[in-house]
Amino acid sequence: MYCSFEIDVRCASWGKTYLSLAVGTKTGYRLFSVTSVDKLDCIHESIETPDVYIVERLFSSSLVVVVSQSMPRRMNVYHFKKGTEICNYSYSNNILAVRLNRQSLVVCLEESIYIHNIKDMKLLKTLLNTPSNPSGLCALSISHSNSFLAYPGSDTIGEIIVYDANNLSTMTMIPAHDSPLAAITFSASGTKLASASERGTVIRVFSIPEGLRLFEFRRGMKRYVNISSLSFSPDAQFLCASSNTETVHIFKLEQHSPSGEEQAPSWSTYVGKMFTAASSYLPAQVSGMMSQDRAFATVRLQMAGQKNVCALATIQKLPRLLVASSDGQLFIYNIDPQDGGECTLVQKHRWGITLFITESCQSYAATVAIPSSGPVTATLTGYSEDGGAKKGEVIPEHEFAAGPVCLDDETEFPPVSIR
Repeated sequence: MYCSFEIDVRCASWGKTYLSLAVGTKTGYRLFSVTSVDKLDCIHESIETPDVYIVERLFSSSLVVVVSQSMPRRMNVYHFKKGTEICNYSYSNNILAVRLNRQSLVVCLEESIYIHNIKDMKLLKTLLNTPSNPSGLCALSISHSNSFLAYPGSDTIGEIIVYDANNLSTMTMIPAHDSPLAAITFSASGTKLASASERGTVIRVFSIPEGLRLFEFRRGMKRYVNISSLSFSPDAQFLCASSNTETVHIFKLEQHSPSGEEQAPSWSTYVGKMFTAASSYLPAQVSGMMSQDRAFATVRLQMAGQKNVCALATIQKLPRLLVASSDGQLFIYNIDPQDGGECTLVQKHRWGITLFITESCQSYAATVAIPSSGPVTATLTGYSEDGGAKKGEVIPEHEFAAGPVCLDDETEFPPVSIR
């Protein structure tokens, strides 16, 4: 499908498998597919709804959720392959974020969160009077067995509430940062949660559902930055962070060797032992800085000051960093999973048009692909609760699919029959 060159970007989001890109524009929305380095396919374009500031696609299915600035309180759910509207819901205030997985559709307002069953769009739970969340910050894990929702537990400090979207109950509260949250994201398995605060200097990774701190990374010390996105690699071995600066950081999630393990003596190990010994005599904040790991790999973007969203994916059997910027460009970088360092730019696209291609990609060891999960066979048993959500006037009748839902099959999802 052809997509025109001019794109006035309102929003951009990566699909759950990081191989699809949804873009909201002044004239509508567009869906792109990234299956190879040198090709960016526009698979769908809609100009029926202008000024789209939220667009989320469910994996590689035909289900897409759209919110427009002209009607910021209404959420429209479409089957874009059939060109039909599945349903629409209106809420008491402006919609700030929408998150999807195989079981749930979550709508976030400034002071409330709504959890729908994605199979029939029934409202399962309303979380009212949540702490003020003007940016609509929230994260929903994609795992079927670990369907967790994370959102701020405070508007003054960086507390994270982890909620079980399957059992509709609060799991834990994580005291993640001293200042308010700026970014949160789950790993694909739902067993890790990464967070950053408004200061943007420290990124932390916690185990889920226990909430134990596993890793702590220092992005920088010289200045505060606005971290716009965090993203795990599909195997959760790496974590990338992008901000309003020109640098994207990639951190490696690995445990250090036990102190008793024999290592070849080197200057770095000697200095490390000195720091470890000295940290016991220093204040907690200072010793914490010593124990924080730096970036494993970095990228210097060609622009600064623009909002962008990053993702780590395996494309053509090699690990890649994908960066989509608010000026309508997509950058694809090679990552060396063994040595890290400065990443190599291998492709640059203007969304829908390739600008240039660099030399052929270097060969790296194949990385572990995201584990496949089976089709959804169970349906949540929930209850309907008003609390401000109202169904739209035009809602087709819903029927459950006779068999398991195949999310990758455009003809079977969503499981509705429109009459």
